[in-house]
Amino acid sequence: MILRSPDLSSLYILGVRVDRVTFGQTLALIEAFIAQGTPHQIVTVNPEFVMLAQRNAEFRQVINQSALALPDGIGVWWASRRLRCPIPERVPGVDLVVRLAQLSAAKGYRMYFLGAMPGVAARAASVLQTRFPGAVVAGHYAGSPRAEENASIVERIRAQRPDILFVAFGAPAQDLWIARNLQTLQVPVCIGVGGSFDYIAGVRPLAPQWLRKIGLEWLYRLITQPWRWRRMLVLPLFAWRVLWSRAVD
Repeated sequence: MILRSPDLSSLYILGVRVDRVTFGQTLALIEAFIAQGTPHQIVTVNPEFVMLAQRNAEFRQVINQSALALPDGIGVWWASRRLRCPIPERVPGVDLVVRLAQLSAAKGYRMYFLGAMPGVAARAASVLQTRFPGAVVAGHYAGSPRAEENASIVERIRAQRPDILFVAFGAPAQDLWIARNLQTLQVPVCIGVGGSFDYIAGVRPLAPQWLRKIGLEWLYRLITQPWRWRRMLVLPLFAWRVLWSRAVD
């Protein structure tokens, strides 16, 4: 079942859905999902997601049936313009986690941090609580998407009854994990957030705001994390494929 707003306007980039939402609309929808109390999955789509989905049909289905498929990477923003179906702005995963922590402090939403290396989720949660006094952390746990840990992790999260679950297992593992467990978890908002905990906790450096505004954080990541060069090889292929494709409403 697709649990998404009927009012959403979307485009498809190489068969992968991206919703044309602003940051403000995203936050409003998330608050509506929490108020509904039923489980919703949110994905943060970037060019790597789009290219992974070309060869992983299950991942593509998860994205396309999510409650929200947010425009994360600058490549997605560029592609939407190339396809003459522009998204209004980017909604990066790391910024979304920060804004939701701010909302938690204001409205008491309970957040659970799952994933990353041991200790990183706890550190990220602590940083956000320091930045936004009153933010509610229902729990944190490194865990993994391995099948043998699944039941215990789900039980651990259900016991804390969070409103928002951040999952940082990396794509596509985090998004497939959420999809498999969404109905059992019964968490109103479940979001795959990739490396967001690492940046918030200071484990990895976040690009300066001015670089992020002009869409060059990918270059900063490549300079500070040169091992990412293999992953970034998908970007030229993504651009080439987009140049020869079209948007489908």
